[in-house]
Amino acid sequence: MTSTVTYLGDLRTSATHLASENNFITDAPIDNQGKGEAFSPTDTVSTALASCLLTIMGIIGRDLQIDLTGTIAEVSKVMGTEPRRITEIKIDVSFSQNFDSKTRSLLERAALSCPVAHSLHPDLNQNISFNWPS
Repeated sequence: MTSTVTYLGDLRTSATHLASENNFITDAPIDNQGKGEAFSPTDTVSTALASCLLTIMGIIGRDLQIDLTGTIAEVSKVMGTEPRRITEIKIDVSFSQNFDSKTRSLLERAALSCPVAHSLHPDLNQNISFNWPS
């Protein structure tokens, strides 16, 4: 097993990663009858995509002996209705340093091929942009 998730009541869950015992809570968003006091389940999906692409770029960076510390991914999600679902995840990746075009290309291709990106439904629009310093 990877994790356990416990319903705490009042539209809140607690998830525990079994190997590390780290945990986090989710809360239903305000626009879906919740308090919006924590990540919603759809927030965690959107955030997982950003975390995954940063991690994969980190692996490539380590292999290339470059430091990506300080790279930031800003995440927005767009919800649809009937059925209620994520229709688009927008991620703006901003790098703290610039690299040559070959390295940038390697990092961008790696990011777009992360496992979470490949696990999401093809109808979900993954709008990912890469912002390099001048």
